[in-house]
Formats: sequence, C-alpha cells, structure tokens
Amino acid sequence: VSQLTQQSKLPNLQHPMWNYVVTAQKATAVARSLTANFTSPNDLNLIISKETRIEIHLLTETGIQPIHDVGFYGQIQTMEIFRPAEEEKDFLFISTRKHRFSVLSFDKKTGEIVTRAAGDLSERSTLNDLGPFVTIDPDCRMIAHHTYQGLLKLIPIDGKGNLKDAFNVRLEENQIIDIKFLHASKLTLLLLYEERGRRQLKIYHIKDKELLQGNDPLPALEESLNMIIPVPAPLCGALVVGENSITYFESGTTKTLQTNANAFRCYGQVDLSRYLLGDSSGDLYILVLEHENSKIYNIKLERLGETSTSRTISYLDNGYVFVGSTNGDSQLIQLLKEKDENGSFIDVQETFINLAPIIDISVMDMDRQGQGQIVTCSGVAKDGSLRIIRTGIGINEQASIDLPGVKGIWALRKSFSEVYDKYLVVAFIRETRFLSISGEELEETSLSGFVSSEQTLFCSNVINDLYIQVTPKSIRLVDCGGSGMVAEWRPAEGYTISVASCNMTQVVIGVGGGQVIYLEIQDKLLKEMSQTTLEYEVACINLNPLRGDKLKSEICAVGLWTDASIRVLALPHLNQLSSEVLGGDIIPRSVLLCTFDTTDYLLCGLGDGHLVTFTLDLDSATLKDKKKMLLGTQPISFNTFRSKNATHVFAASDRPTVIYSNNKKIMYSNVNLKEVKHMCPFNTESFPESLTLATESSLTIGNIDDIQKLHIRTVPLRETPKRLAHQESSHTFLVITIAHHKNYTETNHAKLIDDQTFEVLDEYEMEEYEAVQSVVSLKFGEEPRPYYVVGTGYELPGSQEARSGHLLVFQVSTLNELRRLTLVTKTPITGAATTIAPFNGFLVSSINSRVQLFSLEQSQAEGEEGSKALVAKEGCSFNEINYHVVRLITRGNFIGIADIANSVSLLVYKPADEKLELVCRDYSSHWMVAFEAIEDEIFLGAENSYNLFVVRRNSGAATDEERMKFEDIGRFHYGDLINQLRHGSLVMKTSDSESQNIQTILFGTVTGVLGVVASISQQDFTLFEKVQKNLQRIIKGVGGFSHEEWRTYQDDKKLGVTKNFIDGDLIESFLDLRSEQMEEVVKDLNISVKDLTKRIEAIAQ
Repeated sequence: VSQLTQQSKLPNLQHPMWNYVVTAQKATAVARSLTANFTSPNDLNLIISKETRIEIHLLTETGIQPIHDVGFYGQIQTMEIFRPAEEEKDFLFISTRKHRFSVLSFDKKTGEIVTRAAGDLSERSTLNDLGPFVTIDPDCRMIAHHTYQGLLKLIPIDGKGNLKDAFNVRLEENQIIDIKFLHASKLTLLLLYEERGRRQLKIYHIKDKELLQGNDPLPALEESLNMIIPVPAPLCGALVVGENSITYFESGTTKTLQTNANAFRCYGQVDLSRYLLGDSSGDLYILVLEHENSKIYNIKLERLGETSTSRTISYLDNGYVFVGSTNGDSQLIQLLKEKDENGSFIDVQETFINLAPIIDISVMDMDRQGQGQIVTCSGVAKDGSLRIIRTGIGINEQASIDLPGVKGIWALRKSFSEVYDKYLVVAFIRETRFLSISGEELEETSLSGFVSSEQTLFCSNVINDLYIQVTPKSIRLVDCGGSGMVAEWRPAEGYTISVASCNMTQVVIGVGGGQVIYLEIQDKLLKEMSQTTLEYEVACINLNPLRGDKLKSEICAVGLWTDASIRVLALPHLNQLSSEVLGGDIIPRSVLLCTFDTTDYLLCGLGDGHLVTFTLDLDSATLKDKKKMLLGTQPISFNTFRSKNATHVFAASDRPTVIYSNNKKIMYSNVNLKEVKHMCPFNTESFPESLTLATESSLTIGNIDDIQKLHIRTVPLRETPKRLAHQESSHTFLVITIAHHKNYTETNHAKLIDDQTFEVLDEYEMEEYEAVQSVVSLKFGEEPRPYYVVGTGYELPGSQEARSGHLLVFQVSTLNELRRLTLVTKTPITGAATTIAPFNGFLVSSINSRVQLFSLEQSQAEGEEGSKALVAKEGCSFNEINYHVVRLITRGNFIGIADIANSVSLLVYKPADEKLELVCRDYSSHWMVAFEAIEDEIFLGAENSYNLFVVRRNSGAATDEERMKFEDIGRFHYGDLINQLRHGSLVMKTSDSESQNIQTILFGTVTGVLGVVASISQQDFTLFEKVQKNLQRIIKGVGGFSHEEWRTYQDDKKLGVTKNFIDGDLIESFLDLRSEQMEEVVKDLNISVKDLTKRIEAIAQ
C-alpha cells in the first residue's frame, strides 16, 4: 500500500478538492429474501434485497434466473410482500433507513416496476434499539411499522392495494424484540418484548384506530426468545423461537420443544406445517408441526445439514431453497429425500459470492502495471475467507494437458464450411503434432498430407476446402477431405522460411536475406505473385484483412531486425507505402493489422514487452498517432478472437492482455493468467467460443468472461479474518484470524500465507484473551530486511478497555526452503495497540488514547546480548486523544489520526526536538470508521452515519487559530458503512490513459461493496455537477425516493447538502438512457451527446 500511495506525487492535473465516487462492485450481502408472484400471477419470483438494491429472479426448470436489478435512492431496511384481495399479483412494501416507504408492483406490459404509493414514516421520537419491524396482516387489511419507541404506525389497505391514511398508536412496551400479525379474523398483533430483563409476549387487537390488549392465555417463556413465526390457518397461532426451546401456542393450546441448537436467526416457511430454521453456526433444521383435525399434537425438529450462516431463508419449490447470508456466500440448495454419504440432506446447487463484511483490505500492484489486486478479509467465523479481486479478463479453465515446449498453436475445422473446430495443430521446435477433439476429450491423431517432422510456422483453413501449412522448408495445400497434399511451394535452394502470415486467399512469407515473397491461392494452387528484398532481415509479418473483408488484404505489415522498423507494403507488388522506425534497439516480434469500430490499426509487439500502436490511414497508407506502453517484460505475440459478437486481440506474453475497443478508444484488460506463450481461438461443440492457451509447460482450453469484470477468487479460512499485511520481499501475507470455539471463547492467530498460492506456511497463536488489533510490514532504520509487527490488547472478561497488550515483531526466515515466522521480540505495552504504521524507519502505534513512536534496537537487557528489542522513543508520544484511535496514516513527517468519536487530527514529528506536536485538528464530532490521506494536507474520512467527508489543512492561513483548524471542503452521503479506505486502482493504467494521473482511493464496506473515490479536475466537476442535476430531473427514483435527499449529508447532529462530490453511479447511468433522454440531459450544457458519452466512458474506465 505504501508504494501505491506514491501516485499522489504525480503531476496535479486533478485536484483532490473535487471528488467522484463510484461503485465498482455492488453490495453482495443478502439482508432479506422472499418468494412472490410479483412479475406475473404464474411467475414464482425470488426477491432479494442487498442494501440499496433489489434483485428479482424467476424460478425456472434450470434454476433461478435474474430478470431485474433495481437500485434505490435509500438503504432498504424492511421488505414484505402482500396481495390485496382484488389483485392477482403480489405487491412489495419497502422502507428505508431515512424512514421513507413505498409500495411497488410490476407492469408486465412495460416490463417496469411501478410505484403505487410512497410516504414518510419519520416522527419526532426516539428510535427503537432493534428494528425497524414491519408486519402485514395476512388478509392484507393493515400494515404495521415499528421504528420509534412507544409508537406503532398503522397503514390501512383497501381491496385494490391502495393505502389509506396512516395513524399512530401508543405502545406501552419500549424494547420490542419482534412483532407479527397473526392469522385471525380480527386484526391481531403478537408482540415479543423485553421488560426488566425478562422477555414476554403480549397480544393486541386493532379496532377503530386503537390497540386493545387481548385476553388470550400466553405461555411461560425462556429469556432467550428472539423470533415469532405466525402459523397459517387453519392451524393458526404462533411459534415463539429461542435458543433452548420452541413453543407453539394457540387458544390455550401450548406445545414446547426443548432444543440444543445454537440461536436460531431466521426461518423460511415450506408449507402449513413445515418450517426451515437457520442457526448462528450455519446449520439448517426443519421444524414439523404434526397435526390432526387442525390441532397440533407434536413438534419435531431435525437437522438437515450445513449451509452458509443464514440471514434469510426462502423456500422456492420442489425442494429448492435460497439461503441468503450477510457473513458468507449465499446459496441455492436442494433438499434431498435421503442422506448423502456425509449424512447431509443438503446439496448445494449454486453459490453466490459475497465479499461482506469487508473487514480489512490490502492493495498490491503485483505486476507493476498500476493495476491493483485487492485482497480482502471477508466473512465471519466458518464463512471467513480471503478474497482476491482484480479486474480484467477471466479465463475459466475447462481442460488442460501437460505439454511443454509449444512454439505455436492453430485450430482447424473439418471443412471450410464447418462451424466448429475439430483439430488443434501444435508446433514444437522440430516437429508438429495434431490433436483431435471428441466430446470433451483431446487425443493425438494424424492428418493426411501434413508434414509432422518440421516445426509449423502457420496453419489454417483456406478457400476451396483446403488447409495450408507453412514450415521452414515449404508451403503446403492439403485437401480437407483426406486426399492429402494438393500443392506445394518451396523457397529457392539455400533459403528457409522464417516467418509467415496467411488469410483465406493470400500468403506472405519472409525468407533469408530480407526477402519477402507474396503468393495467392488460386484453383487449389499456390501462385507466386511478387517478391521484394528489404534492407534487413524480416522479424515478423502480417496480412490480416481489414474492415471485415475475410478473404483478401490490400496491404501487409513487416517488422525488421537491425533498424527495428515497421514497413507497410502494398499488395500484390510489395511496393513500400510507409515506414516507421520504432526507436531503441528492441526488435518487433509480432505485428498485426486489425480494425476496431471502423478504425484501422497496426499493432506491434516488441521483444521487451512494450506495445506500440498506430492508427492506419488506408487511403494515404500512413501510420499516425503512435503510442507506446508497457504490457509485460517478455516478447509479445498477437492473435485475434471473437467473443460476444466483437473482435478482440489477445497479446500473449508474461502478462497477457486483451486489447479491445470501447467507443473508438483502445482499451486494455489483463488476463487472470501468469504467462501465455501462444493463443488461438478454439470453437467446438463441447467448448464453444473458447481459447486454447499455451504456457511454458501446458496447453489449456478455457472460455472467456466479460471484459472489465471483477474477478474474485476465494481462499476459505473457516475463521474470522481480522487484519492482514503484505510483504513483497518474502512474497507473503500475515493474516490475523479469530477462531471461535463452542464454549464461546476465541483464539487469535497470526497466519503466514504465500501471496501466490495462499497456502498457510506457518502460524503463531496468541495468549488467552489476547486480541490482535493491528498488523503491518515495515523496515526499521537502515535494516535491509522487513519485519511484520503485530499489535495486541488483552480483552479480559468484565473489562471495557484493554489495560495491557503486546507489540510482537516477527521476521520471515527460510529453513530448508520453507518460510517460517520467527518471533524477534515481544514488547509489553500499557493498553491495546489499536493501529500501527511505518514511519520514517520507526514504528508509530496508538495505544488506547495515546500515540507513541518505537525503534528497533539491540537489547541492553542482561542475558539478551545480540537480540533486538522494541524501544519507545522518549518524548515521542502524544496523549491528547479523547477516545480511541481507529487509523493512523503517515506522510513524510506527518501523522494523521482518526479518533473513533472525535474526528481527525494531524501531528508533526520534529526530529531535532524528538517530539510529536499537534498541528491541526477537526473540531467536528465525526464518529470515525476509516481514514486516508488524499494529499499531504487533504484527508478523506468515512464515519458511522454512512457519510464521506474531506478536510483540508490551511497551512498558509494568516493566524495560528486558522492554521490549527481543518477546513471542511467536502461532504457526501454514500449510504453504506465504509470500513476501509486504501490508495490504489483496479484498472490497468497505460501511458495514453486519460485516467493515468487521476488519484484513486479504493474503499470496502460492510455489505461487500467495493468503490472508488477519484479526484477530478474543476472543469470535470463543473460539467458533471450540471449533468447530475439534469439526471436528477429526468431519472425518477424507483419508489418515489429522491436522489438529492438520498445524497444529503446527515449524521446524528446535523443535516447538510452534498459538497464537492459527484455521484459517479448516477453520472454513469447516463450511458443506459434512451437517445431522447440523453438529448434532454445535454440540451443546456453546451456539449453534445457524443462528447459527453466519451467523457463519461473515459472516467468510467
């Protein structure tokens, strides 16, 4: 991370005063789910809420199919369905954190969600500690919503689903645990509440806008009850669920089942008498009410198996169940009729990746390309994992064979007219092998007419139902029908073919002495048309047809040795049209002619991994707009492939990259493979639209994911990952995990993990009650090797604050080629090291409410000669912190402090005086959760009211008072709890990229969102602010929610407008508008739709 923060020293083309906030990965935590007939009376829908979004799926024979993904201007807190008496489809009721609600339905004709009602639920009262709660009468007569202590808001519903005037009724009970309408002729509410430490039930009937307490006898309750399950008619009544028992009661009938499961968290109804229950450890149970003549005589509970720890359960149909999770991956499971070999009734059909909660983040530029790879600490307990996230192209491996030494690969169809490929031609240095695919199996074969005792330089299908094979000794035309070779051309005696390129009708080759020879395929013969001799040897050659012409090219491109130049030659006479010296002494190793979005390009890959691109003007035969960028460190070779009806270029090297076009702009996307020597498209029935990739040791067939998609790899830990740090020199992470035990105790571990394989190499266990708070990798003073430092604090039972802890210094040592974690020193401290950071060769640590510098020195203790000790620097401490430091950041001699309840402060270290001094403070009362420096004097903070803010130190102010006070220069309501802020980028930044000098800070949230805060120019800010206002007018929020209100900065003390922030999610929604809406947005902005589209796409990339 410290290396990535150096990007802040780039030329200040953008300004951190103006910021653009955009979501890279939407929320993945599933908070609620339900089944409904929402899109049609005959559709069974699964509806899922994820923070600010609702996903609507359709249950099909093959699983659940996503059909709508709807964003809201609000954090969804409740979601329920109801079907009015006179309607055939279900309606959806939602409410938000800002106390707005809406009722939604689906219009089948337009395919859109319709807002049927919207309103305000807010009151001037104290919020309930739990909740909010919403429950809807089973007969759809009333909605009850409880948010505020002592108040229950009731909203009547008519037969068509129209809402009548809402009214409030008083509740005597303040601490509501759960509230549900029961199935009854009267409007009947069952309340579970706590009073004087005891949990109790109470029944209310609603009549004439009043709550009337019922006289129904209620069962005795255990103190751990937490959930009510209404039981439908004709059984009626309710189940009350606790940690140790489940009780059913109705009209004086009570049945209680004692349980030994963990606390149940959620339920899903299967039918009248069966209910699925999920507990806190991720076990799934089925509860069965045995009944006769509408009377329940027994309750049974059976464990079905293990799932992700569930937050919500929705039974779909035919044994299929959706398990939604906030702490692990959500799942689609099938319930089995019989136990499997593991004793489980559960078969996981599909897994939905969940990054939440993102507890910590490490950002690395592993390939030195300005593109970050993010590693997150995600999940809780058994669902805990590391997630490795990067953008680019994902190659999903479908088959692989060990095959070292490959020098080239080509796919062949059985005949020219065939759709699917049948053969793979694999070249080696002195031979060629042929592989045939049958189903999903590759087997070696022989092809009549081909030469196998030489290296193939080029091979493909050509016209007249022929194959062409080029080897150093000859060019051969082979009949596709198996009749053997039909024509052959050989170079003059003493010459061999060194490079070749072919299309459907043309062949161009390079032979010794700089000769280029052009041939055509005519009437199943090879006819030499022309030749020319260039000044230097030919290094690479290409005659790929341009502009969609599949049969013939008018030009060829040649790369030369010695002068490292590119020549464009006209066909058929090979006269030179243009020449371009590439500069330097690195020769071109691959050249390609291609067309992107009607623009012709010439791409040249150099031997050192650089890519040079030109636009090619065919009319004047000139090369223009030369651009050079680094893709890798090894020679590049090109090939084209098609994916999703578009042509892309694969640049094979040690850092393989896909080159493609977006709105007439060349874009680059990394491939999730380490090294690829050669690639060819391979389209078969078993592997449609796949690629064959040759590495140093193997041949792999894989299909390709979407361009510029986030790719996520999961490393299960089955413990809660709390903190992590990366150490580049040892190629390791140190990951702090919490192991949760059945006796409700916890143990903290420091796990040393390989940064490529993610194998656990070593582990260190902390003492009892010792909780790790922080970890960092750093170098002390002039020492060449880095250390890991771990900060801990003892969380003793009954103690609210740690009174002691340790700073542990580790080094990664190698023994018998095995990396191990070696404890160098363990230093006691008087508190918890809540956060630590490297600082100019020192370690800076917050210890409860103070900040202290430490150095690593030779121990002076008797008997410890030669060992090292962590020593607190005398005088280098700061004690004026009010509460608890959640983050330290360092820049030069400055230390930024985020106090959990007292915003941010800035310290300076004065080496001459060896002391820390306060130089600036924010006097606002932000409850801090994350903090990062944008520049030396500008800082970005995230606080617990879901806001972002920016403050600036005014070091040039006239008075000490002004210099001491941070200036508030930015405010924005993001609407999710941001846990971490880190410098870095998720996209590959090339030398011609418009985003090259844009500073970006990545953030992660508790719901699994990954986002970016990008500093933009004042010119861009001014434009986008106007676009944002026009979009607010044109794009109406689903549910009637206001975008302006949604983004309004709000905490527990003040309300304020957004300031110097742009909502990138809203801006980029412009790209999805209809053309007439786009015109409406730009009509008063003095910019065209085309230019605005290009500007938005540029920043979006």
